[in-house]
Amino acid sequence: MASVRKVRIPDGVKVKLEQSQLTITGPKGALVRSVRFPQVSVTCDGKEITIATESGRKEITAMVGTFEAHAKNMCRGVTDGFEYRMKVVYSHFPIQLKLQGQRLEIANFLGEKKARYADIAEGVIAKVANDEVVLTGIDREKVGNTAANIEHATHIRNRDPRVFQDGIYMVQRG
Repeated sequence: MASVRKVRIPDGVKVKLEQSQLTITGPKGALVRSVRFPQVSVTCDGKEITIATESGRKEITAMVGTFEAHAKNMCRGVTDGFEYRMKVVYSHFPIQLKLQGQRLEIANFLGEKKARYADIAEGVIAKVANDEVVLTGIDREKVGNTAANIEHATHIRNRDPRVFQDGIYMVQRG
């Protein structure tokens, strides 16, 4: 029971496979990822990436699907990029946001004296406008992790979450 998945390479995208390093280069930049896993073979012929296994084991066939998703996301990232939009929600105290290099300062959250901070991953561009944070980048994983860092930084402790719904929340991915 073999599993084979194929990913078509879009026009204007170059794919290079050296040992177990998959490098995808496009108009927006280049992404590198390791595609090494026992009993999973990855090949590239210039037009499509083929991920295959001869094993019927569940975790190995699942990894074939994972590598396919990674390859598709990398191709989409170097051609179109990814943009995540987050909304700043507050009802009690107005939240103030400031970008400081590779981190976001969240001040006056629930009236707290100390500011909270969220790390912005390398390669991710953050823009703060009014009550919205826009994250853009070519690596879907880094953009998503940055959004998660921001959501996690505004996690409310020791209060009723039904009453205190303040925070920064994801509203759109794409």
